[in-house]
Amino acid sequence: MIVKRVAAIASATALAGTAVLSGATPASAAVEPCVQKVAVVNNGGFVMNFQLTTRDGQLSAPTDDYPINQWRLVDLASTPFAEGVDVRPLVHAQAGADVLGNVFVSYCANGQTATYTAGGTTLNYSVTLLT
Repeated sequence: MIVKRVAAIASATALAGTAVLSGATPASAAVEPCVQKVAVVNNGGFVMNFQLTTRDGQLSAPTDDYPINQWRLVDLASTPFAEGVDVRPLVHAQAGADVLGNVFVSYCANGQTATYTAGGTTLNYSVTLLT
């Protein structure tokens, strides 16, 4: 029930053009998949960059800006985050909204990559983990 409320709040906040960086499920909750790298493919009609955010709002350095049909990858080994922490992308559309990825993934030093896609328009888009 709490997760549904948080998801509804995050969705409403994303539509309003602001990001919620905390208030998700407890940090002790393990999530799948467990990955070492996070990629975001830009399928939107905008230039974007992204950062990784933890459940408690810590942020990685942002990627460079990149246009539609390109992607960037962040290796969690190059961030200050410890193994076991849950992360998700926070995407910033140039002259647009900041939107959080739809789900968290856990950091494991295993070489695996979680890929999200960002699609829509500058003020109305979603960031979704591909399965």
